[in-house]
Amino acid sequence: ASVIEKFRPSSFEKGNILDVNGKKIGDHDGIINFTIGQRKGIRIAHKEPLYVVDINAKTNEVIVGKRENLITKKILIKELNLFCNLQNYNDNLFVKVRSTGRLISAKAKLKNTLAEVTFNENESGISPGQACVFYSKNKYGDKVLGGGWISRVFNNYLST
Repeated sequence: ASVIEKFRPSSFEKGNILDVNGKKIGDHDGIINFTIGQRKGIRIAHKEPLYVVDINAKTNEVIVGKRENLITKKILIKELNLFCNLQNYNDNLFVKVRSTGRLISAKAKLKNTLAEVTFNENESGISPGQACVFYSKNKYGDKVLGGGWISRVFNNYLST
């Protein structure tokens, strides 16, 4: 936090918490205190649990919504480092977007050092900057095929 405070002091400024419709529902003590998918520590009483859906650094706003507002079906990957041609695995391709996360069935379209990844099932709480690792499965276990960095998340509520 001290490094971020030095280079981005605006991350510690107070700002608004908005719902997904743009209505102000609270205040925050700095966007530094939030991550996409966060549920605890939002400090807003609501009839349903609220999750951080977006953090807009330009406007210093935190956007919150329901869990389903976090669902993502497609991401873009940059700086790919592949050990093989992923197209050979499209019928048996899985990705992980968290080190402790589950394997998610997916398809990938490759272009140079970029990939467009479409999930065959819902995943939530993904944000740019996270790693994405590609796997295949066989009778011997999971095989790492490569990976890269998430550069864009397609979700109606994200500003990135």
